[in-house]
Amino acid sequence: MNDRLPPLTALRAFEAAARHMSFSRAAEELAVTPAALSFQIKSLEDHLGAPVFRRMNRAVDLTEPGRALVPGVRDGFAALNAAWRAARRMQDTRTLTITAGPAFTAKWLAPRLFTFAGQHPEIEMRFVASLRVMDFARDDVDVAIRYGVPQDDDGHSIPLLEECVLPVMTRELAQRFPLPGTLPQAPLLHDDSVSFLTPRPDWAAWFGAAGVAGVPPTGPRFSQADHAIDAALSGAGILLGRTSLIARLLNEGVLVAPYGIALKLPSIYRLVCAAGTESRPQIVAFREWLFGELDREPDVLTGHTVIPGGGPGGWRGKRPG
Repeated sequence: MNDRLPPLTALRAFEAAARHMSFSRAAEELAVTPAALSFQIKSLEDHLGAPVFRRMNRAVDLTEPGRALVPGVRDGFAALNAAWRAARRMQDTRTLTITAGPAFTAKWLAPRLFTFAGQHPEIEMRFVASLRVMDFARDDVDVAIRYGVPQDDDGHSIPLLEECVLPVMTRELAQRFPLPGTLPQAPLLHDDSVSFLTPRPDWAAWFGAAGVAGVPPTGPRFSQADHAIDAALSGAGILLGRTSLIARLLNEGVLVAPYGIALKLPSIYRLVCAAGTESRPQIVAFREWLFGELDREPDVLTGHTVIPGGGPGGWRGKRPG
């Protein structure tokens, strides 16, 4: 039996025809004539020593050898395409594709991007705001800002910042509810974007840590943190806000955090890129800019008591005297 591979053009013709289950549509995709495509598939069958398609009047169907061949050929061309895109990207120093969660993109990255654009006008930035963990090669992404409990990443990973949650609100609501003990009567907003963490950093956890008696009232729930922040900005209620996303708003005085108690989360942000790409010029520029922005950001937790989480009992504190 001949184990030598058939020509790449024949495998390409087979992959397209198997995907479309049509010689004419495959020929159209590959910009060849149906006769030329049929010739390529016939050469593959001669090489294999068996037919890979059953030809019918107006349709084709895969034979058993054809069905066995499809997965490997499909995956092989996908790997070739990914490798080709990766090789081309390595030559490109003028574009940078970044993926981050929608909330971090909207509330942290977007308001600061003008400074990066001013420092690096030669770099075109592209953003993919998604919670999906993207594959650097398959999804054509250069760097990712990922959030969650520290873990092994699929590449070169650098910790960026830790996070806490604390009650934030408009000044008008702070005047109506000046003390933590008044919160059981307050309109509360619920951010479910961190509900995957253990222990869960919700209002019940904050009430327990702050020693506030009573059960947190129900209120609007948001799956996206930036939507919850927008609701707090409108005065709809008091939010247990994530420091990474509300720091700028607290520094500007748009929101206030009057109670002085924060819960430290086990989750962090990490900057991740494919191993071996960390020295590319645009990635280096973005990393240095990112850390520069973090270094310049004032500490919104100054004067706050930060209660670390963890352990089977979660967050615990004493009721203010």
